[in-house]
Amino acid sequence: NEKFSMDPSYAAAIRRVFVQWYRDGLIYRGHRIINWCPRCTTALADDEVKHTDEVGHLWHLRYPLVTPVDGREYLVVATTRPETMLGDTGVAVNPHDERYQALLAAGAKIRLPLTGRVVPLVGDDYVDADFGTGVVKVTPAHDANDFEIGQRHDLEQINIFDEYAIVNENGGRFAGMTRYEAREAVVAALQEEGLLATVEEHEHAVGHCYRCDSTIEPWASEQWFVAMRPLAEPALNAVREGRVLFHPRRWENIYFHWMENIRDWCISRQLWWGHRIPVFYCDACGWTDASETDVTLCPHCGAATRQDEDVLDTWFSSQLWPFATADWPTPDSVVALARYYPTQVLSTARDIIFLWVARMVISSLYFMDGEVPFRDVIIHPTVLDKQGNIMSKSRGNGVDPMELIGVYGADAMRFGLAMQVTGSQDLKFDREKLAIYRNFATKIHNAARFVLINLGDFEGGAAEVGDIADTADGDVAATTAGACGCSAVAVGARVRPEARSAADRWILSRLAELLNDQEDPAREKKADNAYNFGAEARALYGFFWNEFCDWYIELAKGQLAQGGDARVATQRNLVFVLDIALRLLHPYMPFITESIWQSLPHGDSSPSLMVARWPFAGELDCRRDPLAERAIGLLIEVIGAVRSTRARYGLSPKVTLRVSAKILSKQAELDTELLRAQSVQIEQLANIEGFTAATDTLKPDQSSVVVTPALEIYIVLEGLVDFEAERQRLTRERLATQTVLEKLEKKLANPGFLAKAAEEVIVKTRQEAAEAARTLEQIDAQL
Repeated sequence: NEKFSMDPSYAAAIRRVFVQWYRDGLIYRGHRIINWCPRCTTALADDEVKHTDEVGHLWHLRYPLVTPVDGREYLVVATTRPETMLGDTGVAVNPHDERYQALLAAGAKIRLPLTGRVVPLVGDDYVDADFGTGVVKVTPAHDANDFEIGQRHDLEQINIFDEYAIVNENGGRFAGMTRYEAREAVVAALQEEGLLATVEEHEHAVGHCYRCDSTIEPWASEQWFVAMRPLAEPALNAVREGRVLFHPRRWENIYFHWMENIRDWCISRQLWWGHRIPVFYCDACGWTDASETDVTLCPHCGAATRQDEDVLDTWFSSQLWPFATADWPTPDSVVALARYYPTQVLSTARDIIFLWVARMVISSLYFMDGEVPFRDVIIHPTVLDKQGNIMSKSRGNGVDPMELIGVYGADAMRFGLAMQVTGSQDLKFDREKLAIYRNFATKIHNAARFVLINLGDFEGGAAEVGDIADTADGDVAATTAGACGCSAVAVGARVRPEARSAADRWILSRLAELLNDQEDPAREKKADNAYNFGAEARALYGFFWNEFCDWYIELAKGQLAQGGDARVATQRNLVFVLDIALRLLHPYMPFITESIWQSLPHGDSSPSLMVARWPFAGELDCRRDPLAERAIGLLIEVIGAVRSTRARYGLSPKVTLRVSAKILSKQAELDTELLRAQSVQIEQLANIEGFTAATDTLKPDQSSVVVTPALEIYIVLEGLVDFEAERQRLTRERLATQTVLEKLEKKLANPGFLAKAAEEVIVKTRQEAAEAARTLEQIDAQL
């Protein structure tokens, strides 16, 4: 359903919230320091101000004492904005700073340079005695902290700027200047009078308007505010108690820090668009009130009224989104809220945790009887360009998704984006990597094609729709006999697998492992790694390409060729595993998976893969099988060693090799038995003859050695390789690897590197060093 925050029903919700908070004493009008944008000529909330580090200057100014104390004639203050001294109404020191005890005791007064105004010296704990001279100028109308000091010591507020940051009449001879012109003129005047002590470069955070990027001016002004502290505590508890969970959890600390240090929210804006503040005034008798409906005549004296001209901060209306979209507070909202409130997941960027997320929690708790608006908050990463810059039209470094789809396909683009996500770290998007995932889509297509062309005689494994009990929860409901005598089970009417060989048990075990990592939405608590879509995409990629395609399909070819029960079971397993894999891949690659699934005889009566039941390990006929994983793991080690040796020495796959293995593992007897049981498959897949495995196998002459965690694999190369040339090549490779390893070890031994480098850089360096050490061991074994 579409909803626009200017819709009449949404406007009614905004007015209801404003009036309720106004009646409850949470919204008030006050004269306070606010963030002012002189270009947009509007107030901004604290969290709408972007702070960026800029290199400026720190000016040290001499402020003369009216009457010298203990021979001291002036105090030195430091400021980054000397023009604001025209509005100073006090000077402050820490009351416990021994350097200024005598001045405070004497009630010292300061004569403000350039204006002649006499201002008091006050003691305030806010002043850091260890920073600079320990003396600060106080400009209550142009600094938030100075405003608080001024409130505590009853200092006058003098506003020296108009709404465009032009110096007004309170600036004396500097009136009419911009703030930057006034800065230069004030510094020049102070220097001329001998009151400029020193100037130094100074890097500090400067606030900018999030709309136009202009420098913000702290400005004392009459505005509308929401008292946030009473509202923040319930929102803090909602996260502390786990009713709202952040993913990753570390963002909770950011949320807590903001909430625990929250200040009142300035909600009035001096703009020409937005919802007008629903407060009405009678100038005749002074009546003022907030109202959900327009008030044209004063209820006290009958005179015409006027509405407040300011509009509400856009985030005031946005905070109501979870419940205002259901047409709250109309009677029509009851059914919609019962069905859709609270929602499950909010996915958003980190830069609006305060602007939007926190405020949705605050308002929802207040108006929805203490019920949170959503259970989980995903803080997703920002997509940057390849160099790590934010994409923008002005930089010209943006990416057109339609152009990427045209080159790589929609599925490859979607999956490629997911694969580049690592937790909540911003990702440097590399479009060239999408070619890998276009190849992955081709791999899926080819795997499905292999399965389908081997199903010409596939008749069983899926029950007819009418034979399956209709179950809402998807539990196992019935089993029937198919045309070929195979049984099928109604977990969404899926084909039931049959594990007849080690390869069958292995692929079902690997599938079970993949499914175990899936998050069940029925769980009340999510794991800390929930919503880690990048990690899940990589797991799916590894399972489908490396395990299903590279190994099970290869092993399945021999089983299909056997015919009979072996062929039937293998067909069933291929359909079952492909069906489940397509379901898991569908959210990432919806088009190719839907197309293949519609052609697959999976037996599910769902009209679309999009609405088919999501697979969970506990509901399916696949379990972890450590013995099968051990057996196929050993097979993969042997075949992988033979294939890598062929590649290293440029040996054709057609050349038959002699291979043997020495068992190194602690469970040698078991591993020997497992390898011998699979010798036929090993010989067929690796094109070797006479494969043997034992604990006492001796290395044949002129053979290459590949060392794995469990085995030493000997590949006889007699008559196939120039050993002297190979020895020279390995020696050169060893020298290069040794040089790399020494550089990495030197870096890791450097305390400076360990202290300054980012944790992920240190981890990566250690991984590279470990990999270089392993490579060195392998080369030594080869030599």
